Amino acid sequence: MNWTERRERFRALLAGKSCVHPGSVYDAISARIAEDLGFEVGMFSGSVGSMAVLGAPDLVVLTLSEFAAQAYRICRAGNLALLVDADHGYGNALNVRRTVEELETAGICAMSIEDTVLPRPYGPSGKPTLSSIEEGVGKMKAALSARQDKRLVIAGRTSALAIAGVDEAIKRARAYEAAGVDAVFLAGGVTAEAIEAVSEAIRIPIITGGAGGGPLGDLDWLGAHRVRVALQTHAPFSAAVQAVYNTLKALREGTKPSDLTGIASSELMQKVTRAGEYRQWTRDFLGGE
Repeated sequence: MNWTERRERFRALLAGKSCVHPGSVYDAISARIAEDLGFEVGMFSGSVGSMAVLGAPDLVVLTLSEFAAQAYRICRAGNLALLVDADHGYGNALNVRRTVEELETAGICAMSIEDTVLPRPYGPSGKPTLSSIEEGVGKMKAALSARQDKRLVIAGRTSALAIAGVDEAIKRARAYEAAGVDAVFLAGGVTAEAIEAVSEAIRIPIITGGAGGGPLGDLDWLGAHRVRVALQTHAPFSAAVQAVYNTLKALREGTKPSDLTGIASSELMQKVTRAGEYRQWTRDFLGGE
């Protein structure tokens, strides 16, 4: 498939002055819904990938091949520009290169590589820790060297705000910018003051994780501080889980299918499965009406 146009759209968004909220997606249908509703960007995270593919919590037990395969299913379902969270690149800098190769082939538009030590190492403390800046820079350089399509966006992601504070976050953002990444992804501990400080310290676009009120919920304010993509949590997946649970529970308890609530209409199902296109292809290639 041709991924060029959607990657150019994502690049244009980063080069612009506005900030957008991405639609959190996890499969082909959710991606089509996000696209139909007008979301400029889709977000596929490692945590949602782990839940959708394995039914497991976000402990980085999902493999690269599993994550890339699901990302490809999302990309081929439509034309949504997809940003993915590639965690720590599934290993060291050499693994990061492999991660970029697989995800670029899957059709994504942008990916983040983070500097958190993952998966959790052996020991009694469950507190997250950061890799060294030197290792982080090595991973960013490896990611940049691995991509073949220069339109693909590589974002350096750091959890330093939540783990070590603003000064450390600025130090890492500057180091990743110097390494050549296209954007900095601030994950966790994001405040208006932190965004102001980081945006003052670097010149490349910013992506933020989590939702917030006040300035953090104001797209104009975020755009003015060089934030181009601001996540709003992954509520769609949780909502889907609740809907399936409620439906199965009602059926198990004896509710008649005709009495179920919250069921997608036939028209909506036809739309998200692209049934009209399949009917046309049937006429064109199989004959008949």
